[in-house]
Amino acid sequence: MLRLALPAALLLAPIETPVPLHAGGRVTADGRFGWPGVYFEGRFKGTAVTVAVEADTDHLAILIDGVERTVLKKPGRVSRRLDGLPDGEHVVRVEKLTETQSGYSRMIGITTNGTPLAPPVHARRVEFIGDSHSVGYGDTATTRTCSPEEVHDTTNTARAFGPLLAKKWNADYRVIAFSGRGVVRNYAGGNPGETLPVLYPRAIPGEPTPAAKDGWKPQLIVINLGTNDFSTPVQAGEAWKDDAALHADYRAKYVAFVRQLQGANPAARFLLMGAPAFIADVRTVAAATGATPVAVPQLEFTACNFHPSLKDQQRMADLVEQAAGTPK
Repeated sequence: MLRLALPAALLLAPIETPVPLHAGGRVTADGRFGWPGVYFEGRFKGTAVTVAVEADTDHLAILIDGVERTVLKKPGRVSRRLDGLPDGEHVVRVEKLTETQSGYSRMIGITTNGTPLAPPVHARRVEFIGDSHSVGYGDTATTRTCSPEEVHDTTNTARAFGPLLAKKWNADYRVIAFSGRGVVRNYAGGNPGETLPVLYPRAIPGEPTPAAKDGWKPQLIVINLGTNDFSTPVQAGEAWKDDAALHADYRAKYVAFVRQLQGANPAARFLLMGAPAFIADVRTVAAATGATPVAVPQLEFTACNFHPSLKDQQRMADLVEQAAGTPK
């Protein structure tokens, strides 16, 4: 598990002391992160805390004791101090809300005027692998018609089904998801050869460098992939001669991907989610790998560009919880 104790930048008040941080999600040694749903947690005793980050396009929420205090929206390099807290122990948390398909943000450090404490520890670990449904693409929108900027600004991964469930379980989590990507085919056949299994090993989704080994061993891995493989018809010039060939390739490559993940995480349980259009394929993959299939019924899709709404996200969280059972 990666734990950051990043040096305070020069812009931080010198009288404050660095807070050791626990990083949830893939974060490089120098504090960079690009996958959705990354978060940082620290504990301290005092009345003030300063968060220093660098983010060109991301929105980053700052929470104190579970309550959102502010959202930094495309802030650039910024140091934000929150003071006037009751004198006592507090948990500070920074959450990446938006999706970054290229570029990255950076955690510079968190400091306090009080006493730094050891960061929170979570016994349960869950990984969520998927596409825009796992990202929470435009999930807070109240309309299906959204511009790219509106999609960005209404995406809140913290309210997608994975983080919703993980927080209910008080679990550490990772979201390795990328909108528009599938197992063998991306939305409308775009970006051939750059499917989610190809991107999965990367430290930053838009960069080819693989993630460093950090000891992350989830007890549960939930995969929700297939919507982009099948939501648009196969076009002339693509790798599959027809829909049947696409389904066959999907099943074969999905089995290989799950087995690869099982080899790296032999103690993990696997849940494979599937919508009505491809749940039969998912059940075949689950039977071949020993995973548990999770059928997702038709959702409302009232968020941006016919994506899951907050109500849909909660429904998916409930379905995964039912399939996984109550954690011990």
